[in-house]
Amino acid sequence: MTNIAVFASGSGSNFQAIQEAIVRGELQANIKLVVTDKPGAYVETRAAQFDIPVLALSPKSFDSKAAYEQAIVDELRKQDIEWIVLAGYMRLVSETLLGAYQSKIVNIHPSLLPSFPGKDAIGQALAHGVKVTGVTVHFVDEGMDTGPIIAQTAVNVIDGDREQTEEAIHKAEHALYTAALQQLFAGKVQAK
Repeated sequence: MTNIAVFASGSGSNFQAIQEAIVRGELQANIKLVVTDKPGAYVETRAAQFDIPVLALSPKSFDSKAAYEQAIVDELRKQDIEWIVLAGYMRLVSETLLGAYQSKIVNIHPSLLPSFPGKDAIGQALAHGVKVTGVTVHFVDEGMDTGPIIAQTAVNVIDGDREQTEEAIHKAEHALYTAALQQLFAGKVQAK
């Protein structure tokens, strides 16, 4: 069983989908820790429902980004974490985490990368008037949504309706992330 930490900054819907897939036996993994950079975020409530410990650290309480990430790395090592799964974690990961978990950090992004990287990808897609957007699972590197792509799925934009489009994207995210993670943990996908 692969030990993972899920990083989230907000509500944690992708965290919950991953944990529910584990409970159903669809994903051979063990979430040993949830990490959030927003103490009090709703992901903490979701983690508590599954009795999963949370590491909630405010980056502002550290002297540097490196010190913040080193505190996380220290805890990840104590928990024997093998993979980091970003699920709505709204911070760029830097060299401290990247060095400690080289080719072992993945992210999910609500667009068909390389289109619409960064914040508000759904808003970007709607503003550009695209008819199809999607979801991408990718390895994390030092750039913003620039790492090698693991898996993608297309999602139709629903008549320019942001709420319905977001719903469709979240549904696609939950299915794609679980499947991609299972492939990764089974050794069927490797970083380039």
